[in-house]
Amino acid sequence: MAFRPPHHPSPGRLRPRFWAEVVLGTLSGLLFVITLVWRDWIELLFGVEPDAGSGALEWLVVAVTALVTVLCALGARTEWRRIHPAGAHAAR
Repeated sequence: MAFRPPHHPSPGRLRPRFWAEVVLGTLSGLLFVITLVWRDWIELLFGVEPDAGSGALEWLVVAVTALVTVLCALGARTEWRRIHPAGAHAAR
């Protein structure tokens, strides 16, 4: 069995992690907006009222999706800056 060094992405190439963060961030951002605009979508889609109509579940969904969206955006930005450092283009 031959030794295989750990896989390192080639410089200048975005890792799958970047794309996962972009997709998850986009989906959670859409769910955030949908929940803000159309608050009773959970009741209509699933036919149940888990919070007895108080709206607490919707606000929880808004808070969680906002947090996930921000965290994914920061993670994707970090991945992007790993490939495109700020000073690299200024030195040309």
